[in-house]
Amino acid sequence: MTSRAQLIAAIDVGTNSFHLVIASVNNRGILHVNSREKEVVRLGKSIEGRDMKIIFPDAIERGVRTLKHFAALAKSQNAEIRAVATSAVREAENQKVFLDKVRNEAGIEIEVVSGIEEGRLIYIGAIHALPILDKKSLIIDIGGGSTETIIGFKGNILYGKSEKLGAIRLTNHFFPDDGITEEKIIRCRNYIHGEWAPIMKSLKETGFEIVVGTSGTILNIAAMTLSKNDGFVPDIINGLSVSKRDILNVIKKIIKARTIEERNKIIGIDPGRTDIIFGGALILEYILSELNIERILISSYALREGIVFDTVQKKKAIQEFKHLSHLRFESVNSLCQRFNVNTIHAEHVKSISIELFDDLQPVHKLGYQYRELLEIASMLHDIGYFISHDQHHKHSHYIISQSIMPGFTMNEAEIIAMIARYHRKSHPKKKHPEFMRLSPINKDAVKCLAGILRIAEGLDRRQQQLVKTVKAEFDDKIINIKILSTSKSLLPDIELWESERRKLLLEDTLKRNISFVIESN
Repeated sequence: MTSRAQLIAAIDVGTNSFHLVIASVNNRGILHVNSREKEVVRLGKSIEGRDMKIIFPDAIERGVRTLKHFAALAKSQNAEIRAVATSAVREAENQKVFLDKVRNEAGIEIEVVSGIEEGRLIYIGAIHALPILDKKSLIIDIGGGSTETIIGFKGNILYGKSEKLGAIRLTNHFFPDDGITEEKIIRCRNYIHGEWAPIMKSLKETGFEIVVGTSGTILNIAAMTLSKNDGFVPDIINGLSVSKRDILNVIKKIIKARTIEERNKIIGIDPGRTDIIFGGALILEYILSELNIERILISSYALREGIVFDTVQKKKAIQEFKHLSHLRFESVNSLCQRFNVNTIHAEHVKSISIELFDDLQPVHKLGYQYRELLEIASMLHDIGYFISHDQHHKHSHYIISQSIMPGFTMNEAEIIAMIARYHRKSHPKKKHPEFMRLSPINKDAVKCLAGILRIAEGLDRRQQQLVKTVKAEFDDKIINIKILSTSKSLLPDIELWESERRKLLLEDTLKRNISFVIESN
Protein backbone atom coordinates (compact mmCIF):
# COMPACT_ATOMS: atom_id res chain seq x y z
CA MET A 1 0.00 0.00 0.00
CA THR A 2 1.32 3.45 -0.91
CA SER A 3 0.65 6.80 0.71
CA ARG A 4 1.15 10.35 -0.48
CA ALA A 5 3.24 12.91 1.31
CA GLN A 6 2.60 16.63 1.64
CA LEU A 7 2.13 18.32 -1.72
CA ILE A 8 5.18 20.31 -2.83
CA ALA A 9 4.82 23.25 -5.22
CA ALA A 10 8.25 23.39 -6.88
CA ILE A 11 8.95 26.57 -8.85
CA ASP A 12 11.85 26.91 -11.27
CA VAL A 13 12.54 30.64 -11.67
CA GLY A 14 14.49 30.35 -14.90
CA THR A 15 16.11 32.81 -17.24
CA ASN A 16 13.65 32.12 -20.06
CA SER A 17 10.64 30.48 -18.42
CA PHE A 18 9.13 29.95 -15.00
CA HIS A 19 7.88 26.41 -14.33
CA LEU A 20 5.61 25.12 -11.59
CA VAL A 21 4.96 21.51 -10.69
CA ILE A 22 2.67 20.60 -7.80
CA ALA A 23 3.42 17.03 -6.80
CA SER A 24 3.87 14.56 -3.98
CA VAL A 25 6.20 11.60 -3.49
CA ASN A 26 4.76 8.39 -2.07
CA ASN A 27 6.54 6.02 0.30
CA ARG A 28 7.90 4.07 -2.68
CA GLY A 29 9.61 7.16 -4.07
CA ILE A 30 7.17 7.65 -6.96
CA LEU A 31 6.28 11.18 -8.06
CA HIS A 32 2.57 11.95 -8.38
CA VAL A 33 1.99 15.16 -10.33
CA ASN A 34 -1.18 17.12 -9.60
CA SER A 35 -0.57 19.98 -12.01
CA ARG A 36 2.03 21.72 -14.13
CA GLU A 37 2.30 25.32 -15.32
CA LYS A 38 4.76 27.13 -17.55
CA GLU A 39 5.09 30.82 -18.35
CA VAL A 40 7.64 32.41 -20.67
CA VAL A 41 8.89 35.38 -18.64
CA ARG A 42 12.27 36.21 -20.23
CA LEU A 43 13.84 37.40 -17.02
CA GLY A 44 17.31 37.45 -18.56
CA LYS A 45 18.32 40.19 -20.94
CA SER A 46 21.53 41.99 -21.79
CA ILE A 47 22.12 45.52 -22.97
CA GLU A 48 25.21 47.53 -23.86
CA GLY A 49 27.48 44.56 -23.24
CA ARG A 50 26.46 44.16 -19.58
CA ASP A 51 25.71 40.46 -20.07
CA MET A 52 22.50 39.91 -18.08
CA LYS A 53 23.54 41.96 -15.06
CA ILE A 54 20.16 43.65 -14.63
CA ILE A 55 16.60 42.37 -14.39
CA PHE A 56 14.66 45.11 -16.14
CA PRO A 57 11.45 46.54 -14.63
CA ASP A 58 9.16 45.00 -17.25
CA ALA A 59 10.72 41.58 -16.62
CA ILE A 60 10.34 42.03 -12.86
CA GLU A 61 6.65 42.80 -13.34
CA ARG A 62 6.17 39.74 -15.56
CA GLY A 63 7.97 37.60 -13.01
CA VAL A 64 5.99 38.86 -10.04
CA ARG A 65 2.70 38.48 -11.92
CA THR A 66 3.55 34.88 -12.81
CA LEU A 67 4.65 34.01 -9.29
CA LYS A 68 1.48 35.48 -7.79
CA HIS A 69 -0.46 33.15 -10.09
CA PHE A 70 1.72 30.19 -9.10
CA ALA A 71 1.30 31.03 -5.40
CA ALA A 72 -2.48 31.09 -5.77
CA LEU A 73 -2.44 27.68 -7.44
CA ALA A 74 -0.24 26.26 -4.69
CA LYS A 75 -2.46 27.71 -1.99
CA SER A 76 -5.58 26.28 -3.61
CA GLN A 77 -4.04 22.80 -3.28
CA ASN A 78 -2.54 23.38 0.17
CA ALA A 79 0.94 22.79 -1.25
CA GLU A 80 4.20 23.82 0.40
CA ILE A 81 6.05 26.22 -1.93
CA ARG A 82 9.75 25.93 -2.69
CA ALA A 83 11.03 28.32 -5.35
CA VAL A 84 14.54 28.15 -6.80
CA ALA A 85 16.13 30.82 -8.99
CA THR A 86 18.96 30.18 -11.41
CA SER A 87 21.23 32.15 -13.74
CA ALA A 88 19.33 35.41 -14.36
CA VAL A 89 18.63 36.07 -10.67
CA ARG A 90 21.97 34.63 -9.57
CA GLU A 91 23.87 37.21 -11.61
CA ALA A 92 21.59 40.23 -11.31
CA GLU A 93 23.00 43.30 -9.59
CA ASN A 94 19.44 44.20 -8.57
CA GLN A 95 18.70 40.70 -7.30
CA LYS A 96 17.44 42.01 -3.95
CA VAL A 97 14.92 44.32 -5.65
CA PHE A 98 13.37 41.35 -7.44
CA LEU A 99 13.45 39.03 -4.42
CA ASP A 100 11.91 41.66 -2.13
CA LYS A 101 9.13 42.44 -4.60
CA VAL A 102 8.31 38.74 -5.01
CA ARG A 103 8.30 38.26 -1.23
CA ASN A 104 6.07 41.29 -0.60
CA GLU A 105 3.60 40.79 -3.46
CA ALA A 106 3.55 37.03 -4.06
CA GLY A 107 4.48 35.85 -0.56
CA ILE A 108 7.23 33.59 -1.92
CA GLU A 109 10.75 33.26 -0.55
CA ILE A 110 13.01 32.46 -3.50
CA GLU A 111 16.19 30.46 -2.95
CA VAL A 112 19.01 31.52 -5.26
CA VAL A 113 21.18 28.50 -6.07
CA SER A 114 24.73 28.28 -7.33
CA GLY A 115 25.38 26.70 -10.70
CA ILE A 116 26.75 23.58 -8.98
CA GLU A 117 23.66 23.23 -6.79
CA GLU A 118 21.44 23.78 -9.83
CA GLY A 119 23.23 20.91 -11.53
CA ARG A 120 22.80 18.66 -8.50
CA LEU A 121 19.05 19.27 -8.43
CA ILE A 122 18.83 18.54 -12.16
CA TYR A 123 20.67 15.26 -11.60
CA ILE A 124 18.25 14.31 -8.81
CA GLY A 125 15.38 14.90 -11.21
CA ALA A 126 16.98 12.84 -13.98
CA ILE A 127 17.76 9.78 -11.85
CA HIS A 128 14.10 9.63 -10.82
CA ALA A 129 12.96 9.80 -14.44
CA LEU A 130 15.28 7.20 -15.96
CA PRO A 131 16.97 3.93 -14.87
CA ILE A 132 20.42 5.51 -14.82
CA LEU A 133 21.29 5.41 -11.11
CA ASP A 134 23.85 2.62 -11.59
CA LYS A 135 25.30 4.17 -14.75
CA LYS A 136 27.99 6.81 -14.96
CA SER A 137 25.71 9.43 -16.51
CA LEU A 138 26.45 12.75 -18.15
CA ILE A 139 23.47 15.11 -17.74
CA ILE A 140 23.27 18.12 -20.09
CA ASP A 141 20.86 20.98 -19.42
CA ILE A 142 20.98 23.97 -21.78
CA GLY A 143 19.10 26.82 -20.12
CA GLY A 144 18.51 30.42 -21.02
CA GLY A 145 21.49 31.83 -19.16
CA SER A 146 23.75 28.87 -18.48
CA THR A 147 24.45 25.26 -19.38
CA GLU A 148 24.91 22.64 -16.69
CA THR A 149 26.97 19.51 -17.27
CA ILE A 150 26.90 16.92 -14.49
CA ILE A 151 28.43 13.47 -14.29
CA GLY A 152 26.82 11.38 -11.59
CA PHE A 153 26.99 7.79 -10.39
CA LYS A 154 24.77 6.10 -7.80
CA GLY A 155 23.42 9.44 -6.59
CA ASN A 156 26.83 11.06 -6.17
CA ILE A 157 28.15 13.94 -8.27
CA LEU A 158 31.52 13.04 -9.78
CA TYR A 159 31.80 16.24 -11.81
CA GLY A 160 29.65 19.32 -12.07
CA LYS A 161 30.05 22.56 -13.97
CA SER A 162 27.81 25.50 -14.76
CA GLU A 163 29.04 27.67 -17.61
CA LYS A 164 27.61 31.05 -18.60
CA LEU A 165 26.52 29.81 -21.99
CA GLY A 166 22.79 29.69 -22.61
CA ALA A 167 20.24 30.14 -25.35
CA ILE A 168 19.22 33.67 -24.34
CA ARG A 169 22.73 34.78 -23.40
CA LEU A 170 24.22 33.78 -26.77
CA THR A 171 21.25 35.18 -28.68
CA ASN A 172 21.60 38.52 -26.87
CA HIS A 173 25.33 38.60 -27.46
CA PHE A 174 25.68 37.36 -31.04
CA PHE A 175 22.26 37.53 -32.69
CA PRO A 176 20.36 40.56 -31.33
CA ASP A 177 17.23 41.48 -33.31
CA ASP A 178 17.56 38.18 -35.18
CA GLY A 179 20.54 39.52 -37.09
CA ILE A 180 22.02 36.18 -38.13
CA THR A 181 24.92 36.09 -40.58
CA GLU A 182 27.55 33.50 -41.42
CA GLU A 183 30.20 35.67 -39.78
CA LYS A 184 28.22 35.87 -36.52
CA ILE A 185 27.68 32.11 -36.52
CA ILE A 186 31.43 31.55 -36.87
CA ARG A 187 32.12 34.02 -34.06
CA CYS A 188 29.58 32.30 -31.82
CA ARG A 189 30.99 28.84 -32.52
CA ASN A 190 34.52 30.05 -31.77
CA TYR A 191 33.32 31.64 -28.54
CA ILE A 192 31.62 28.42 -27.40
CA HIS A 193 34.72 26.43 -28.25
CA GLY A 194 36.99 28.82 -26.34
CA GLU A 195 34.79 28.98 -23.25
CA TRP A 196 34.15 25.26 -23.09
CA ALA A 197 37.58 23.81 -23.89
CA PRO A 198 38.51 23.24 -20.20
CA ILE A 199 35.08 21.72 -19.47
CA MET A 200 35.35 19.30 -22.39
CA LYS A 201 38.74 18.19 -21.09
CA SER A 202 37.31 17.51 -17.61
CA LEU A 203 34.28 15.66 -18.98
CA LYS A 204 36.51 13.40 -21.07
CA GLU A 205 38.85 12.73 -18.16
CA THR A 206 35.97 11.88 -15.80
CA GLY A 207 34.30 9.68 -18.41
CA PHE A 208 30.68 8.58 -18.74
CA GLU A 209 28.61 5.65 -19.98
CA ILE A 210 25.40 7.37 -21.01
CA VAL A 211 24.27 10.88 -21.97
CA VAL A 212 20.99 12.42 -20.81
CA GLY A 213 19.45 15.65 -22.09
CA THR A 214 16.94 17.71 -20.12
CA SER A 215 14.94 20.96 -20.26
CA GLY A 216 13.89 23.45 -22.92
CA THR A 217 16.45 23.58 -25.71
CA ILE A 218 17.25 19.88 -25.76
CA LEU A 219 13.63 18.77 -25.27
CA ASN A 220 12.47 20.96 -28.14
CA ILE A 221 15.24 19.84 -30.50
CA ALA A 222 14.49 16.23 -29.51
CA ALA A 223 10.81 16.81 -30.28
CA MET A 224 11.75 18.29 -33.67
CA THR A 225 13.94 15.25 -34.31
CA LEU A 226 11.22 12.78 -33.34
CA SER A 227 8.50 14.58 -35.33
CA LYS A 228 10.43 14.05 -38.59
CA ASN A 229 8.20 14.90 -41.53
CA ASP A 230 4.71 14.12 -40.31
CA GLY A 231 4.69 16.64 -37.47
CA PHE A 232 3.63 14.01 -34.93
CA VAL A 233 5.47 14.12 -31.61
CA PRO A 234 4.83 11.38 -29.02
CA ASP A 235 2.95 12.62 -25.95
CA ILE A 236 5.67 11.17 -23.74
CA ILE A 237 9.28 11.52 -24.83
CA ASN A 238 10.84 10.68 -21.46
CA GLY A 239 13.07 7.64 -21.92
CA LEU A 240 13.27 7.98 -25.70
CA SER A 241 16.66 8.43 -27.30
CA VAL A 242 17.71 10.46 -30.32
CA SER A 243 20.77 9.93 -32.46
CA LYS A 244 23.57 12.38 -33.05
CA ARG A 245 22.95 12.23 -36.79
CA ASP A 246 19.26 13.12 -36.47
CA ILE A 247 19.93 15.93 -34.00
CA LEU A 248 22.62 17.46 -36.20
CA ASN A 249 20.25 17.32 -39.19
CA VAL A 250 17.69 19.33 -37.21
CA ILE A 251 20.37 21.79 -36.10
CA LYS A 252 21.35 22.26 -39.76
CA LYS A 253 17.73 23.19 -40.52
CA ILE A 254 17.78 25.71 -37.68
CA ILE A 255 21.04 27.24 -38.89
CA LYS A 256 19.72 27.57 -42.44
CA ALA A 257 16.60 29.37 -41.18
CA ARG A 258 18.01 32.86 -40.66
CA THR A 259 14.74 34.52 -39.62
CA ILE A 260 12.05 33.80 -37.04
CA GLU A 261 9.53 33.37 -39.84
CA GLU A 262 11.68 30.70 -41.49
CA ARG A 263 12.30 28.87 -38.20
CA ASN A 264 8.59 28.86 -37.40
CA LYS A 265 8.09 26.67 -40.46
CA ILE A 266 10.33 23.90 -39.08
CA ILE A 267 8.14 20.98 -38.02
CA GLY A 268 7.96 20.51 -34.25
CA ILE A 269 9.58 23.78 -33.18
CA ASP A 270 8.20 25.51 -30.10
CA PRO A 271 6.82 28.90 -31.27
CA GLY A 272 7.86 30.44 -27.96
CA ARG A 273 11.46 29.44 -28.53
CA THR A 274 12.10 30.35 -32.16
CA ASP A 275 13.86 33.62 -31.34
CA ILE A 276 16.39 32.03 -28.92
CA ILE A 277 16.84 28.47 -30.15
CA PHE A 278 19.70 29.44 -32.45
CA GLY A 279 22.17 29.96 -29.60
CA GLY A 280 21.04 26.81 -27.79
CA ALA A 281 21.35 24.74 -30.96
CA LEU A 282 24.97 25.83 -31.46
CA ILE A 283 25.81 24.82 -27.88
CA LEU A 284 24.31 21.36 -28.41
CA GLU A 285 26.07 21.04 -31.78
CA TYR A 286 29.44 21.68 -30.12
CA ILE A 287 28.82 19.24 -27.24
CA LEU A 288 27.77 16.42 -29.58
CA SER A 289 30.74 16.91 -31.88
CA GLU A 290 33.41 17.51 -29.26
CA LEU A 291 32.44 14.59 -27.02
CA ASN A 292 31.62 12.31 -29.94
CA ILE A 293 28.21 11.49 -28.45
CA GLU A 294 26.22 9.05 -30.57
CA ARG A 295 22.87 9.14 -28.74
CA ILE A 296 21.10 11.26 -26.14
CA LEU A 297 18.54 9.80 -23.76
CA ILE A 298 15.72 12.24 -23.00
CA SER A 299 14.59 13.05 -19.45
CA SER A 300 11.40 15.02 -18.94
CA TYR A 301 12.37 15.49 -15.29
CA ALA A 302 14.87 18.22 -14.49
CA LEU A 303 15.27 21.03 -11.96
CA ARG A 304 11.67 21.38 -10.76
CA GLU A 305 11.22 17.63 -10.22
CA GLY A 306 14.62 17.59 -8.52
CA ILE A 307 13.36 20.29 -6.16
CA VAL A 308 10.41 18.09 -5.16
CA PHE A 309 12.56 15.03 -4.44
CA ASP A 310 15.24 17.09 -2.68
CA THR A 311 12.65 18.79 -0.47
CA VAL A 312 11.10 15.46 0.52
CA GLN A 313 14.51 13.93 1.25
CA LYS A 314 15.57 16.86 3.45
CA LYS A 315 12.31 16.86 5.39
CA LYS A 316 12.58 13.12 5.98
CA ALA A 317 16.20 13.34 7.13
CA ILE A 318 15.43 16.05 9.66
CA GLN A 319 11.94 15.15 10.83
CA GLU A 320 12.34 11.38 11.03
CA PHE A 321 16.03 10.90 11.65
CA LYS A 322 17.11 14.34 12.96
CA HIS A 323 20.35 14.36 10.99
CA LEU A 324 21.79 15.90 7.87
CA SER A 325 21.34 14.28 4.50
CA HIS A 326 24.43 12.44 3.28
CA LEU A 327 25.49 15.09 0.75
CA ARG A 328 25.07 18.00 3.15
CA PHE A 329 26.95 16.10 5.85
CA GLU A 330 29.80 15.43 3.42
CA SER A 331 29.95 19.12 2.45
CA VAL A 332 30.21 20.19 6.09
CA ASN A 333 32.68 17.43 6.97
CA SER A 334 34.86 18.39 4.01
CA LEU A 335 35.06 22.01 5.18
CA CYS A 336 35.86 20.92 8.75
CA GLN A 337 38.74 18.79 7.52
CA ARG A 338 40.03 21.36 5.05
CA PHE A 339 40.14 24.17 7.64
CA ASN A 340 41.24 22.12 10.66
CA VAL A 341 38.10 22.62 12.75
CA ASN A 342 38.22 21.28 16.32
CA THR A 343 35.40 18.83 15.72
CA ILE A 344 35.18 17.61 19.34
CA HIS A 345 34.36 21.14 20.49
CA ALA A 346 32.18 21.80 17.44
CA GLU A 347 30.14 18.62 17.93
CA HIS A 348 29.59 19.45 21.59
CA VAL A 349 28.46 23.00 20.82
CA LYS A 350 26.15 21.57 18.15
CA SER A 351 24.61 19.15 20.65
CA ILE A 352 23.90 21.93 23.16
CA SER A 353 22.58 24.25 20.43
CA ILE A 354 20.12 21.64 19.19
CA GLU A 355 18.92 20.87 22.73
CA LEU A 356 18.18 24.57 23.25
CA PHE A 357 16.56 24.89 19.83
CA ASP A 358 14.24 21.94 20.46
CA ASP A 359 13.29 23.02 23.98
CA LEU A 360 12.57 26.59 22.88
CA GLN A 361 10.76 25.73 19.65
CA PRO A 362 7.35 26.78 21.04
CA VAL A 363 8.86 30.21 21.67
CA HIS A 364 10.87 30.86 18.49
CA LYS A 365 8.55 28.77 16.25
CA LEU A 366 11.31 28.15 13.67
CA GLY A 367 10.87 25.12 11.41
CA TYR A 368 13.01 22.06 10.74
CA GLN A 369 15.05 23.80 8.05
CA TYR A 370 16.39 26.32 10.56
CA ARG A 371 17.26 23.56 12.99
CA GLU A 372 19.49 22.10 10.30
CA LEU A 373 21.12 25.45 9.53
CA LEU A 374 21.89 25.94 13.23
CA GLU A 375 23.41 22.45 13.33
CA ILE A 376 25.72 23.31 10.44
CA ALA A 377 26.62 26.76 11.76
CA SER A 378 27.52 25.16 15.10
CA MET A 379 29.95 22.84 13.33
CA LEU A 380 31.52 25.67 11.32
CA HIS A 381 31.37 28.63 13.70
CA ASP A 382 35.10 28.51 14.54
CA ILE A 383 36.29 27.77 11.00
CA GLY A 384 37.74 31.29 10.82
CA TYR A 385 40.54 30.28 13.21
CA PHE A 386 42.21 28.91 10.08
CA ILE A 387 42.91 32.52 9.06
CA SER A 388 43.42 34.17 12.43
CA HIS A 389 42.23 34.05 16.04
CA ASP A 390 41.52 37.77 15.96
CA GLN A 391 38.15 38.51 14.40
CA HIS A 392 37.75 34.81 13.65
CA HIS A 393 33.95 35.16 13.59
CA LYS A 394 34.28 37.49 10.59
CA HIS A 395 36.72 35.11 8.94
CA SER A 396 34.21 32.30 9.53
CA HIS A 397 31.58 34.29 7.67
CA TYR A 398 33.96 34.86 4.77
CA ILE A 399 35.04 31.23 4.45
CA ILE A 400 31.51 29.83 4.63
CA SER A 401 29.96 32.37 2.27
CA GLN A 402 32.74 31.95 -0.30
CA SER A 403 32.98 28.15 -0.20
CA ILE A 404 31.30 25.79 -2.64
CA MET A 405 28.87 23.74 -0.54
CA PRO A 406 27.12 21.04 -2.59
CA GLY A 407 23.65 20.39 -1.24
CA PHE A 408 23.08 23.96 -0.08
CA THR A 409 21.47 26.94 -1.78
CA MET A 410 23.26 30.28 -1.79
CA ASN A 411 20.60 31.57 0.62
CA GLU A 412 21.25 28.72 3.06
CA ALA A 413 25.02 29.21 2.88
CA GLU A 414 24.64 32.92 3.62
CA ILE A 415 22.34 32.25 6.61
CA ILE A 416 24.83 29.70 7.97
CA ALA A 417 27.64 32.22 7.46
CA MET A 418 25.68 34.95 9.26
CA ILE A 419 24.90 32.71 12.25
CA ALA A 420 28.62 31.95 12.54
CA ARG A 421 29.43 35.65 12.09
CA TYR A 422 27.34 36.60 15.12
CA HIS A 423 28.33 33.80 17.47
CA ARG A 424 30.48 36.35 19.31
CA LYS A 425 31.17 40.08 19.56
CA SER A 426 28.76 42.44 17.79
CA HIS A 427 25.05 41.81 17.50
CA PRO A 428 23.44 42.16 14.05
CA LYS A 429 23.14 45.84 13.07
CA LYS A 430 21.57 47.89 10.32
CA LYS A 431 25.03 49.04 9.26
CA HIS A 432 26.02 45.45 8.40
CA PRO A 433 25.24 45.13 4.65
CA GLU A 434 25.30 41.32 4.53
CA PHE A 435 22.75 41.12 7.34
CA MET A 436 20.52 43.79 5.78
CA ARG A 437 20.37 41.82 2.51
CA LEU A 438 18.54 38.99 4.28
CA SER A 439 14.76 38.76 4.16
CA PRO A 440 12.88 39.90 7.32
CA ILE A 441 12.13 36.26 8.20
CA ASN A 442 15.76 35.25 7.87
CA LYS A 443 16.97 38.30 9.81
CA ASP A 444 14.85 37.21 12.76
CA ALA A 445 16.02 33.62 12.35
CA VAL A 446 19.70 34.63 12.29
CA LYS A 447 19.30 36.66 15.49
CA CYS A 448 17.60 33.76 17.25
CA LEU A 449 19.98 31.06 16.03
CA ALA A 450 23.08 33.16 16.64
CA GLY A 451 21.72 33.89 20.13
CA ILE A 452 21.39 30.15 20.80
CA LEU A 453 24.86 29.49 19.39
CA ARG A 454 26.38 32.20 21.59
CA ILE A 455 25.06 30.51 24.73
CA ALA A 456 26.08 27.02 23.53
CA GLU A 457 29.58 28.29 22.75
CA GLY A 458 29.79 29.85 26.21
CA LEU A 459 28.79 26.55 27.80
CA ASP A 460 31.94 24.96 26.37
CA ARG A 461 34.19 27.93 27.09
CA ARG A 462 37.19 25.83 28.13
CA GLN A 463 36.47 23.25 25.39
CA GLN A 464 36.53 20.47 27.99
CA GLN A 465 32.89 19.39 27.52
CA LEU A 466 32.09 19.99 31.20
CA VAL A 467 28.41 20.52 30.44
CA LYS A 468 26.79 17.17 29.75
CA THR A 469 23.36 18.40 28.74
CA VAL A 470 20.99 21.34 29.09
CA LYS A 471 17.25 21.70 29.59
CA ALA A 472 15.37 24.93 28.87
CA GLU A 473 12.05 25.69 30.56
CA PHE A 474 10.09 28.89 30.07
CA ASP A 475 7.05 30.98 30.74
CA ASP A 476 5.91 34.33 29.35
CA LYS A 477 8.69 36.27 31.07
CA ILE A 478 11.69 34.04 31.71
CA ILE A 479 13.71 31.15 30.31
CA ASN A 480 15.44 28.92 32.85
CA ILE A 481 18.33 26.88 31.47
CA LYS A 482 19.31 23.96 33.67
CA ILE A 483 22.88 22.74 33.23
CA LEU A 484 23.94 19.19 34.06
CA SER A 485 27.68 18.87 34.62
CA THR A 486 29.80 15.92 33.49
CA SER A 487 32.21 16.27 36.42
CA LYS A 488 31.68 16.24 40.19
CA SER A 489 35.10 17.72 40.91
CA LEU A 490 35.24 20.45 38.24
CA LEU A 491 32.17 22.66 38.03
CA PRO A 492 31.42 24.55 34.80
CA ASP A 493 31.58 27.89 36.61
CA ILE A 494 33.64 29.56 33.86
CA GLU A 495 31.15 28.24 31.33
CA LEU A 496 28.28 29.66 33.36
CA TRP A 497 30.01 33.04 33.60
CA GLU A 498 30.69 33.11 29.85
CA SER A 499 27.09 32.19 28.99
CA GLU A 500 25.78 34.98 31.20
CA ARG A 501 27.90 37.38 29.16
CA ARG A 502 26.52 35.96 25.89
CA LYS A 503 22.78 35.74 26.62
CA LEU A 504 21.69 39.27 25.67
CA LEU A 505 21.08 38.62 21.96
CA LEU A 506 18.72 35.70 22.66
CA GLU A 507 17.01 37.65 25.44
CA ASP A 508 16.35 40.56 23.09
CA THR A 509 15.16 38.28 20.30
CA LEU A 510 12.80 36.11 22.38
CA LYS A 511 11.72 38.99 24.68
CA ARG A 512 12.43 36.98 27.84
CA ASN A 513 15.04 37.10 30.56
CA ILE A 514 17.37 34.10 30.73
CA SER A 515 18.76 32.52 33.89
CA PHE A 516 21.12 29.58 34.36
CA VAL A 517 21.36 27.03 37.14
CA ILE A 518 23.83 24.17 37.58
CA GLU A 519 22.22 20.90 38.63
CA SER A 520 24.24 18.20 40.32
CA ASN A 521 24.38 14.61 39.04
